[in-house]
Amino acid sequence: MAAEYSYPLVQTIAEDENIIFLDGDRCCKKGYITHRSGSGVFRLKGAGNACKTVYRVTFNANIAVAPAADGGVLGAISVALQEDGETLQNAVATVTPAAIGDFFNVSLTTFIVIPCGCCVTVSVENVSVGAAGAAGSAIDVTNANIIFDRVA
Repeated sequence: MAAEYSYPLVQTIAEDENIIFLDGDRCCKKGYITHRSGSGVFRLKGAGNACKTVYRVTFNANIAVAPAADGGVLGAISVALQEDGETLQNAVATVTPAAIGDFFNVSLTTFIVIPCGCCVTVSVENVSVGAAGAAGSAIDVTNANIIFDRVA
């Protein structure tokens, strides 16, 4: 089973906020993945004949520093997959644009293991951190796409 969610338009995401996605014709219709269209949070259900369910989660998008009027500050910017609100350290992408508005393509893939009968939430968050403890930067995100493959 695979499910895909996307958001093709440009969205400005503040620091510590989730990238949002829309339901499309390839979203999960079996109840294993629940998502409210226009939200950035997915709930994955551990359902199957085994004692655990494994999902491969793949995210890709184009990201850039947002204009200063939207809170963008030139510097390194990062996005990360999160499970139950915690950053998965093996699924963080960081780029350092030379100018505001320069888009870079980022891609993340990881496996999420869920015990049978349990659920977890998954999101993609702007985890950009400013220099010397300053506030992080807002980012522009376009062509955001996330795919969930139930592999076991």
